Amino acid sequence: QVQLVESGGGLVQTGGSLRLSCAASRSTFSFFRMGWYRQAPGKQRELVASIISGGSTVYADSVKGRFTISRDNAKNTVYLQMNSLKPEDTAVYYCNARSVITPNTNDYWGQGTQVTVSS
Repeated sequence: QVQLVESGGGLVQTGGSLRLSCAASRSTFSFFRMGWYRQAPGKQRELVASIISGGSTVYADSVKGRFTISRDNAKNTVYLQMNSLKPEDTAVYYCNARSVITPNTNDYWGQGTQVTVSS
């Protein structure tokens, strides 16, 4: 079992920045692909960015060049630096940890943190 605790959400104006953090409880953090997803009202949850232990990353087209995902395996923590925020970035952001070995049975979610970008 992995527990994920997110922090860093809030209200920011268009063009502003926020940094989300997600701390994982498990010491085998390095065996997990970490991701940030978001869900806006009335929309499906979508992948924002993901990162594996070696550092390879994937980004949604809508956030490329504005968001940066990173991880600190020693601290069991993943970050999402969000710059040049837009109103369409408003959503609940969820941290996800998915085992690279057993992804179907070891897939965990945080409680979510609200990000609101005002125009």
